[in-house]
Amino acid sequence: MRVIIVGCGRVGSTLAVQLVSEGHDVRVVDRSAKPRRLLPEVFPGRFHQGNGYSRTTLEAAGIREADAFVAVTSGDNSNIVSARTAKEIYRVPVVLARIYDPRRADIYRDLGIPTIASVRWTVNQIHRTLLHRHLTPELTFGSGETVLVRSELPAYLTGRRLTEFDVDGEIRVVEVTRAGRSFVPAHSTPAEPGDLVTFAVAVTALGRLRGFLDKELGT
Repeated sequence: MRVIIVGCGRVGSTLAVQLVSEGHDVRVVDRSAKPRRLLPEVFPGRFHQGNGYSRTTLEAAGIREADAFVAVTSGDNSNIVSARTAKEIYRVPVVLARIYDPRRADIYRDLGIPTIASVRWTVNQIHRTLLHRHLTPELTFGSGETVLVRSELPAYLTGRRLTEFDVDGEIRVVEVTRAGRSFVPAHSTPAEPGDLVTFAVAVTALGRLRGFLDKELGT
C-alpha cells in the first residue's frame, strides 16, 4: 500500500517507520527539511520537502497512485486543506487527518474525512484509566467516545436477562462467551455463571457499567 504522510513530527515519523517496517511504500512530506532527522538514517521510504497542499509537491510524492493519505502537521488549517486536496482532487481512497481543536471536527465530518482528535482521545484515555481501571477496553472507536468492554458477570447477576443491562444510548450487550463458545444473546437469554460478556459502552457511561459489576470488581 502506498501511503503519503504530511507532517514529519513525532506522530508522522513514528507512523512512517511503523508502516515501512510492515512493507508499505511510504512517502513523507514536510515543509521543512529539519524533521527529516526524526526518520532513521537508512529510511526505505521517501522524504519530500514542500507544502502538503501543493499539487506539485504531492504529485512528486506520487499521490496519483496513493492508496492512503494522512495529514498530521501541527496546524489544523494545513491538515484540512491538504486532506481535502487528497480526497477531492486526487480521489485517494483513504484520507485521515489530525485535529487539535475538537470544534473543527464538524468541518471534517461534512467533508467525509475521519479525524484523530489527539487532545480528546488523550483526555478520554486518562479519564478511563483513572476512574475505570478495572474495565479494560477491547476496542476503542472514534476519539474514544465509545468502547468495547469485556467482563465476567458476577454471580449475583445469574438468572437475569442479559438485555436488562442495556441502557438506551449508553450500554449495549453485544456478545457472550459461554463455555468457550461465543454468541449474540437473544432478548430472553439469561445470564449463567461464568459468562464473559462484551458491552458496547459510551465512555461517559462507564461509571454506570461499573455499578452493575461492582461486586465482581471488588471496588
